[in-house]
Amino acid sequence: MPATVAPGAVTGRIHSWDLSTGVDGPGTRFVLFTSGCPLRCLYCANPDTWHMRDGREVTVDEVMAEIDKYRGFVTTAGGGVTLTGGEPLLQPAFAGAVLRRCQETGLHTALDTSGFLGARATDALLADTDLVLLDIKSFDVATYRKLTGGALAPTLNFATRLDRLGKRVWIRYVLVPGWTDDEDAVDGLAGFLSGLDCVERIDILPFHKLGAAKYDALDIPFALRETPVPDTALVDRVRSQFRQRGLSAH
Repeated sequence: MPATVAPGAVTGRIHSWDLSTGVDGPGTRFVLFTSGCPLRCLYCANPDTWHMRDGREVTVDEVMAEIDKYRGFVTTAGGGVTLTGGEPLLQPAFAGAVLRRCQETGLHTALDTSGFLGARATDALLADTDLVLLDIKSFDVATYRKLTGGALAPTLNFATRLDRLGKRVWIRYVLVPGWTDDEDAVDGLAGFLSGLDCVERIDILPFHKLGAAKYDALDIPFALRETPVPDTALVDRVRSQFRQRGLSAH
């Protein structure tokens, strides 16, 4: 039998970590940005996290030592730890080990994922996850493919699985004019989500161009450079569509 690897010895590749309030889960969060992502979303604000090889290798012990520096602050502020990326499920053993250690020490845990690699999330990993932040890029199959380079079905399957497991889920929906604002597609997504008891809220995230300088620095074309940001009326319309289905949209 293979030797058992102590959780602290598990390694992963990360881009960085930061403290965040507002969009990465409840309270003030210690946010760990993992490296590597299988999708290439046209609106991605962090193209510098796409390749695992560009990340820094760390052990789970090193991550926990950094988290411990801010433990008092994040717990007092009603927060916890959020794994994001990149795509954390590209490194499921590492992500699972970090989540397990956080749970063992009483920290609230959140997993921010596209769900595209949801099949890699074991039941044990999800048991150590208090909240899933699920990014659904579009409900139109063709648009999803053009926008991300991937398929929609794995994400929807993952959402259904999370519902079966009774996990708490917050949906993140990036609103991009001309891409994810189609009324029928939004209504279709709202209908799908209204059938899932696990969905607590929908966060409508207006498209922005804050990552444009990163594309320039990496000499990567930013395909949505000329795409306008959504105005207040459009954001309100999309929020209203979700609310009409009985969903809590913000």
